[in-house]
This record gives sequence, structure tokens and C-alpha cells, in this order.
Amino acid sequence: MADSIPLGVQSYCFRGFQDGASVAAKVKEIGLSRIELCVRHADFWTPAAFPAVLEAYRAAGVEAVSIGVNPVTGDEAKDRSLFEFCRAAGARHMSVDFAPDDLAARLRTAEKLSEEYGVLCGIHVHGGRHWLGSGQALRWVFSQCSKRIGLCLDTAWAMDAGEDPVKMIGEFGDRLHLLHLKDFIFDRAGRPDDVVVGTGNLDLQALQKALRQSGFRGLAILEYEGDVNDPVPALKECVNKLLAGMTDLKA
Repeated sequence: MADSIPLGVQSYCFRGFQDGASVAAKVKEIGLSRIELCVRHADFWTPAAFPAVLEAYRAAGVEAVSIGVNPVTGDEAKDRSLFEFCRAAGARHMSVDFAPDDLAARLRTAEKLSEEYGVLCGIHVHGGRHWLGSGQALRWVFSQCSKRIGLCLDTAWAMDAGEDPVKMIGEFGDRLHLLHLKDFIFDRAGRPDDVVVGTGNLDLQALQKALRQSGFRGLAILEYEGDVNDPVPALKECVNKLLAGMTDLKA
């Protein structure tokens, strides 16, 4: 039996709600107690604000286990603030993005800060229009950096890019730091639409098998971006589907 994989939720799912207490209450309502905070719900560049932001979640029994998706700019002073937020939260993971210009400088900064703060960085795969959406591009970037910079595999956006998320786990398992568990269906024009995880094109049992074979030890983060004003019912369904379909997950 594989070690249990902690399951959290991306705060962007609750982007229709701004204050931390409301978001934290909804996280608990869907049956979870971990969150990946995005910029909609946290100012990562104002250290004086960190305690108040985090206290809203801690008071509700919700742990900030990751942040993202954040661009790493190569400006060490600016990027350091992201890692300081992780330190304040006790988070060990961050989903990141890199622009292609000055990539070497961005990678070196991410490597340095990742090592210093003990925070693993996962490049977020964000579909066919994202320059890092393909396995080919990821293979090249990973050849330029240490394994402290790995993959945040967004299962739905990988499918949007024409990739098989299960095969990507097999290929990049030694660099897989984070999972964004998300599901799409596609219309005839190839346009994606969010659905409850496990009811679209994502094979949860095959995904779990691949994770076991890879020895995955990272975090799983639920994402569902529909129903902006009332996401809780669908997110509850997502949690139930995930826990039933991927028995290695723990709420």
C-alpha cells in the first residue's frame, strides 16, 4: 500500500469570495483541511500582511500547504518574498511558472531559493497555449536545472495540450512535486469545460496506479473552476469522487 497522499484544494476555486475566513469555512464545508493559496487570496509581496492572512485559515483549522501559481522572475528580492510566505505558512511546495526570456537566470534564482527555504517548485502545465504545456518543452527545461524544480501536473490542462497525464507521471515521476486534480470535457471545437473530477476524461484508477508506480510523495490539489458563486456542491462531489476513485488520497 502506498503512503497516503494529502489532498487539498486550490483557493482559486473560491475566487468569488475574498476574505480568508469565508474561504476557510468553505474548505471545511467540502470536507478538506488543506489549501493552496493563490494571489486572489494572499498578497505574497507584503510580509507585514502574512500573519493576518494565515491566521484566518489557521483559526478554522485549514493548513496552507502550497502557494501558486506564481511566476519566478529572476529578481531575487521579489522572488524571495514568495518563499518567505511559504516559510511563514510552513508550506513545502509552490506551483510556479517561468517566462522563456532570461530563463537561465529565472531557473538559477528558483534553485537557490528552493534550496535555501526547503520549498519544492513545480512547473504548472497550463494547456496547449502555454509554452511549457508539452512534454517536449518540459524535458528540455528539466535538462537545464536541478530536481528541486519539477512538475506541477495539472491533469486537465495536460489533456488540453494533447498530453496523457498518466503517461506524464510515468515519464516525469522523479520530478513530480505537485498534482492539480482537474477534469475537462471538450466540445467539437476542442474547447474545454470543467466537470466534477472523474466524470470527464480523467481516469482516476489509472492515475492512482501510475502514482503508486512512481512512488509519488507530493501533494494533490483539487481544482474545479465552475460555479463561481456557489462552488461548494460540485466541490463536495469532486472530493467524494476522488476519495472513492483514488483510495491513496487522504482528506
